[in-house]
Formats: sequence, C-alpha cells, structure tokens
Amino acid sequence: MREFEYFAPKTVKEALSLLSQYEEEAEIIAGGQSLLVIMRQGLFTPKYLIDVKGISALDYINRDEGKGLRIGALTIHRAIEKSPIIQRHFKVLSEMEGNLATIQTRNWGTIGGNLCHGDPAGDPAPVFIALMAKLKLASLGQERIMEVEEFSKDYLEVALEPNEMLVEIQVPTPPPNTGTAYEKLTVMKGDMGIVGAAVSITLSSEDGVCKDARIALSNASSIPLRVREAERQLIGKVLNDDLLAEAGQVASEEAETTSDVHGSAEYRREMVKVFVRRAARKALERARAG
Repeated sequence: MREFEYFAPKTVKEALSLLSQYEEEAEIIAGGQSLLVIMRQGLFTPKYLIDVKGISALDYINRDEGKGLRIGALTIHRAIEKSPIIQRHFKVLSEMEGNLATIQTRNWGTIGGNLCHGDPAGDPAPVFIALMAKLKLASLGQERIMEVEEFSKDYLEVALEPNEMLVEIQVPTPPPNTGTAYEKLTVMKGDMGIVGAAVSITLSSEDGVCKDARIALSNASSIPLRVREAERQLIGKVLNDDLLAEAGQVASEEAETTSDVHGSAEYRREMVKVFVRRAARKALERARAG
C-alpha cells in the first residue's frame, strides 16, 4: 500500500473543508472494509485519507410519520438490523441487514460506506430503490438530494463530486397496503449475493389491483438495476403467481448479467426469474396483510 496522509475530522464541516481543500486527491474512509482491500491491491492510491468514522453527528436512526425514516450515513449495519423503529416500520431493511456479511462486518461497516463503494452486488441499494429512498449529499456550504437509483454510475463508481460526502439516507413512509421484500442467492448465509431482487408492491384498498410496483436487482448489471418493464407487467392488474412469474421473466431480459466464478451470465438470468418471483410473492403477501 502506498503512503498517504491521514485525517480524522470530528465534524461534518471539518470533513467537508478537507474535501474542498484536496478534492480529487482525497478519499473518505468510513469503516474501510472495502476501501482498504482495493488500496492493498493497488487499484486505488489516494494521497489523503479522510476518516469520518468518528463523526457522531452522522450516526442516527430517526422516524417521523410525515417525513419518514432518516438514517445517518455513519450508522453501522448492525444498528439498522436491530433498530426497533426499523423492525416495526421497515422490516425489509432489518431482514436485509441480517443477511449482509458477518456480524463482525455489520458491527463496523457503515451504511453510507456501503452505498458509496458502489458495488452492484451490495444489498442495501436495491432495497432502498424499492423503498423510493433518497440520499442527501453535502459539500461545503451546499446540499443536494438524489434518488438512490440515480446514485450508481458504473461498477464501483457513484455520483459523488470530489468535494461531496453522503450524509443521510431518506426513506419515505410507504403508502397503505404496501409490502416490500428482498431475496438473494448465496452460497452461504451472509455471502455477497450471486443475484438478488428487491420488490415493493402497493395494492388498491378497494379492489386489490396493483397501484404501484418497484423492482430492483443486485449483481445483475454494473449498477443496482431498476427493471421498469418488469414493473409494468404488474401495475394495473390483480396479481397472481402467473403474473409474478411473467415479471421475473421480463426482469431477466432487462438484466445485463455477466459470468464469473460464481455463475455464468445465463445462470444468473435464470436466477433473476426465480428471485424476482420469490421476492414478489413475499411482497404481495405483505401488501395484502396491510
């Protein structure tokens, strides 16, 4: 690993000042379980490392009925998994976190670090896409809000400017009769998903027709992929298993799968069908339960 200068700011303003000063020569570290690996491999060689893990102001989970859920970017995965607020109101997030890596990783890794790493196999991004979440990005003296589905640009590349950092994830309160679920294919529990699918379904309270659907895939493209054509197979219809299978088929056609040691592109496409249908079944059950 090449030498670098290390900073450990204690406030957001201090961190943003350092980013503004060093910009493209600096990188934020917020746990380091992903960043340090690629630094050791020589794939990334920042001159300045800004460690934001000690900024306590970005470690929180709050919920308001009107504004929805707010999660600070430095909240660890284990806190999200075990939060009573999230278990009661956003169960899918707790379930997703419970199958994200090992407990040791969840006790140190941060939700913001995971999203900013930009790995398309990551679990949080597709779930946040299904939940219509947004990100608050801050630079010195300025903030902007971005949809999670617009944040990833390519493999390990996200839409942060050199002087920006992620400070908050914002999740709106779901509409009534909405169910959300996430399923992923792994070799062992806690592994990175070979493929995964997050599905959200909202039903009409009058006739049970699907009013809205959102489907996002992990590890089926170079980014967490929202499959809009698959969603359109569900909206405006009274859902049944055949329609869920049809959505899975269309999602597999929208996917941009590749081959690696875990499976061929063709195998991944087949598994997209299976896991979209599986997640959609669970989401539909939850939507019907209210």
